[in-house]
Order: sequence, then structure tokens, then C-alpha cells
Amino acid sequence: MKVTLRQKKISKGMISLYLDFYPPLVDSETRKSTRREFLGMQIYEKPKSQIEKQHNKETKIQAESVRSARQLDIQRNNYDFIFKKAKQVDFLQFFKKLTNKKWESEGNHGNWLSAYKYLELYTNGNCNTSDIDRDFCESFKEFLKTTTSLKSKAKKLSQNSQSSYFSKFSVAVEEAFKKGYLEENYMLRIDRISQKETQREFLTLEELRALYATECELPVLKQAAIFSALTGLRWSDLIGLTWKEIQYSEINGYFIRFIHEKTDRPQTLNIPEQAVNIIGYPKGPEFNIFEGLKYSAWTNLKLSEWVMRAGIIKKITFHCFRHTYATLQLSLGTDIYTVSKLLNHKNIKTTQIYAKVIDQKRKEAAERIPQLSQVKNEMRIA
Repeated sequence: MKVTLRQKKISKGMISLYLDFYPPLVDSETRKSTRREFLGMQIYEKPKSQIEKQHNKETKIQAESVRSARQLDIQRNNYDFIFKKAKQVDFLQFFKKLTNKKWESEGNHGNWLSAYKYLELYTNGNCNTSDIDRDFCESFKEFLKTTTSLKSKAKKLSQNSQSSYFSKFSVAVEEAFKKGYLEENYMLRIDRISQKETQREFLTLEELRALYATECELPVLKQAAIFSALTGLRWSDLIGLTWKEIQYSEINGYFIRFIHEKTDRPQTLNIPEQAVNIIGYPKGPEFNIFEGLKYSAWTNLKLSEWVMRAGIIKKITFHCFRHTYATLQLSLGTDIYTVSKLLNHKNIKTTQIYAKVIDQKRKEAAERIPQLSQVKNEMRIA
């Protein structure tokens, strides 16, 4: 068996070093094979400065030392160096199982499925947990940044798609670490791909009132949508909300104690009395409040029809009601820190996106007053 030191370009100007085993190493217990060991070492493709040249020299010496050690281990029939990380688990299958659990919305499941397809493409359909390390994660990140879209080979993935897919991959790596399939959570030392700011659609107070006054063919959808606009809850949190989670005290009024579906963090959320009045009377503590509400193309159609019937021409999705809650809170004077806590954001920078929307709307409102000089001229002509 031969161990060869190989190189793989992972980004502009950088090359990753890894070991190639031929024939592949086979675990005597699982009977699964592996042919690569990523070393987590990188060199400059075209070193320019003396520092970069020295880095390449020292890194190659270190990598060659590891290669020699591996070759010696193989000659001694000692394969612990490659199998000690964890018994090999098919990471693609593990990722696929996580994907199949993400059915709280069609959009979220679609993003997970797309992330899986790009990981499958990157690994040629073969990826075990023993292949995952920091270098692998960085390489997949660079792959997402440079690969073309599966839908259109002429276009690269958008920045937000890159961010979304790498985020899903990060969650999978973290879950694999929690289950003991990986020795380390490699994502802790890797920067994520930032999201590009996009326009977040929301309803004004007048538009929300118009919707409230308009009948919806699916009454439970109307209840859930208005409830979301008054509380800021996501779809994934609403569909699992039970009557026992809504509580009341004379000091705090109405509030909800629940576990966020997305963040898996507990929260106590104060809610207005009018939100409680919308959902009616309890059927039983274990019953879902919005019983029968499911995500589907038909549900989205009824939402669009309801919005149009109310005279609103914006493209409104269910998540826009959460946006509406955030923008209304900020526009009515609630400080951004409080709004961030109400929305259960991990980082206040996420909440600042809504603040920028409010600032833009205020600027637009200020510009609506006609030029005074024009008004004066019109008065003279008259």
C-alpha cells in the first residue's frame, strides 16, 4: 500500500494538502473504506513574498513527515491513525436523515435538500464522517462560492444561497459532533458565509387592519397570520403551539412559555390580549391552537387570495407577518434591544435590518412634502 501526498486547490491562491491511500484503507469492523486523510495544511499556490515561500517550505516538510509516519504505520498494520476519529458513518446518509426531518415548511425542506445535493456533488456521492475535518469544511465552503447553480449552469450560486447551504452543512456537522461521530466541532473555528441584505416585505398598520377586516377562505390561516403579526412567532412555532403554553398572571398578563423550533432555546414571550381574543376558547391543554393548519401550495394560494381580496398588492408570504411585527414594534417606539429579545434573535445585528427599513420609510415620508418653491409658483399662476 502506498501513501502519496497530494494537493487540491480550495480557493484563489491557496492549495490544500492531503494524503491519498492506494489501495483504499478498509476498516476490519465496518468493512468500509477510505482513501483520503485531510491534513488541515494549506500552502500558497504562487508564493510571492519570502514569508510565503518559507511557509510553503515548512508546511511541506511537516506534511511529508506525516506521510512518512502513515506509511510506517501501514507497514506495521497499524490503522488506528485513520479510524480512531470515529467509526465511519455515512455522512451523506446522516445529512439526508436531517433533511427529511425539516418539514416544518416546504421552503426550509427545499433549502436542506439543495444543500444535500451540492454536498453530494462535491463528494462524488461518497463521504464518511472520517473524511470530515476543518480542511474539508473550508474546502466545501470554497466549492459553494465557486460552483455553478444546478438549475442554471451559466450562473453561480447567489451569495444568499451559498450562505443558506453552508449554514445547513454547519448544522449537520454540529449534530454529528453531538452524536459522537466527530471528535471536534470543526465549525467553531470557521467563518460562515454572510447573508446579503434583501428587501424584507411587511404590512403597514393600515394594511394589517384591512386584512383583519377581510374574510379568508381558510379561517385558521387568518387566525395564525394575525396572531403572528401580533406576537412575532414563526410558522414553525405556531403550528406546534398548544393551549397549555398560553398562560396568564395578574402581574405579567398573557404570555407564552415554549421552546423555539429554530433555535431550540426556551423563551417566555409576553403577548397582547387581542392576540388571545383572536384564537378563541381552549379545547384542551394538549390540543394544538391552530389545529389543521399545514404548509402546502394550497395554503399559500389561499393566503395570496386573502391578501388580494384585502386590496394589498404586495407579495406576502407567511413569514412577512413576523416582519410586520418587528417593523410595527420599532415604528411605534419600542427600542431595538427589546425587539431583538422579543424575536429571540441571537445577534442584534439581525434586528438592525428592520431598523434600516424603518429609517428608509421615514426618509421617504419626509420627501413626500412637495417643494415649497413649486407650491409658491403654482399659487402665483393661479
